[in-house]
Amino acid sequence: MVGALNAKHGHEEAANFLALSWTRSASPLARAARDERFWISELGLIRSIFNLRRTPCDFAQSSGWRMGAPFIKMPNTKADELEPFVTSLNSCPKTGLHNPFKNVERYLLYGQVSAKMAELLGKEDVANYFAKCIQRVCPKSWPQALGEVTIVRVFLQNFCGDQVRFLARGFSVPGNHYGQRSHGHRWPYGPCCLVSPFNFPLEIPALQLMGALYMGNKVTLKAASTTSLVMEAFLRFMHFCGAPKTDVDFLNCAGSVFSEFVGRAQPRNTQFTGGSEAAESLAVLTHGKVRLEDAGFDWKILGPDVRAVDYVAWQSDQDAYANSGQKCSAQSILFAHENWLQAGLLDKLKTLAERRSLEDLTVGPVLSHTTEDMLAHVHKLASLPRARVLFGGVELPRHNIPKRFGALAPTAVYVPLEEILKPENFKDCIREIFGPFQVVTSFTDATVDRVLECCERMSHHLTAAVVSNDMDFINRVVGHTVNGTTYVGIRARTTGAPQNHWFGPAGDPRGAGIGTPESIQLVWSCHREIIEDFNVPPHTWTLPAPS
Repeated sequence: MVGALNAKHGHEEAANFLALSWTRSASPLARAARDERFWISELGLIRSIFNLRRTPCDFAQSSGWRMGAPFIKMPNTKADELEPFVTSLNSCPKTGLHNPFKNVERYLLYGQVSAKMAELLGKEDVANYFAKCIQRVCPKSWPQALGEVTIVRVFLQNFCGDQVRFLARGFSVPGNHYGQRSHGHRWPYGPCCLVSPFNFPLEIPALQLMGALYMGNKVTLKAASTTSLVMEAFLRFMHFCGAPKTDVDFLNCAGSVFSEFVGRAQPRNTQFTGGSEAAESLAVLTHGKVRLEDAGFDWKILGPDVRAVDYVAWQSDQDAYANSGQKCSAQSILFAHENWLQAGLLDKLKTLAERRSLEDLTVGPVLSHTTEDMLAHVHKLASLPRARVLFGGVELPRHNIPKRFGALAPTAVYVPLEEILKPENFKDCIREIFGPFQVVTSFTDATVDRVLECCERMSHHLTAAVVSNDMDFINRVVGHTVNGTTYVGIRARTTGAPQNHWFGPAGDPRGAGIGTPESIQLVWSCHREIIEDFNVPPHTWTLPAPS
């Protein structure tokens, strides 16, 4: 009976949230998510700050990826309208909203909020609501969109109850004499900023935002303009589940305006996920007070031991082309030992790529490249000596994707390893195309070191995969590479950023992780040492000589 009552209560909570979302005049996003054909342009305007403070601002129209027509009005905050945001962020002291010595009950509060959010995201109608919100602004297949929601739900389950305060767990070390000991604490930064990308409009900002709040920070959130309605809905969901409305400000504006905001507000820490050029500019603007998860030209190496060819081909297809290759962890280059080519791997990759369709969004619009840009890159690489297009290399057939976006069939270009390594070719061959494109090359036992040289010369080191069960080969590759999230074994992949392991780059002291207690502590807190020394000096103490 108790179980039945709890189940009924959970269903009523889900219904209440969805009803609230569907009926609020300021944000009727769930109605749009419920029906993908519903055009949001006729609806009310979205508020730009989520502590219920309204500010006057202009509104911009965001164009959809389906038709290219405006379908939502969103705040377009200008530089002369930033003062409320600056004032709000600066109201938070450097000691944060809570820390191990202040407002400690907030650790428990966020454990309770996480539990409530996880419970409701376990309801099918709530999960589907967020998945449809994602699909409305980002061209993902249903499994990819729903996968984001699932990861957020499990992440929140991981930080229920006491788990939030466990993030602030410190340590003690005995001192030099009685009454002296040192304590290490995880300390918030206080006023922080979070900048999130378009390709994971829920998973990335939600996980980073919750980590920042768990540690005691106040956050100004700048989500990608094209997909920000997803986080607008998530913030309202947080409030419904009990999160304080003053902990997060939601800033919708152009990149140049956000740069001005950062210059004026001087946040203590800014976490950025996105392109490398913007990341480097932000690092300069903040004087290095950043945590970055930027570009990733991610590699996969297929070792000499060939097995499970169908599985390895399928995983490679997923890594390269799921979400139309618009993942920072997407497989950008495939180094295949010659044994895999002899086993027919390339033909299997071609067959798998040709299964993908615009109808089910297993391939779809590319939001950051035009078709012409991608085809020009394909032609440039295919023109190198002994290079060739393996499959794709053409525009998607029978589509009505707006020209401002890209429409490329899943594509692979084979480039000989020695051509990739030539100085005049290397930069082009390792250019990250944020779309359904990969470079394929091959190597032999005698050229493994050339593969490792290629990995060494790459500039960004996010994910990688060593597909092999040969431990000598794995140890050789892992010992000579640095990618922060490296999968090894015959089932190794490059994509997949679940909540159960670290995901982030290595080799850069500014690197940010996501998803785990260690990543939250690294990104959203700093170390503070407090040394106790309470023992009163003995009566025999005398004034020492100067030193």
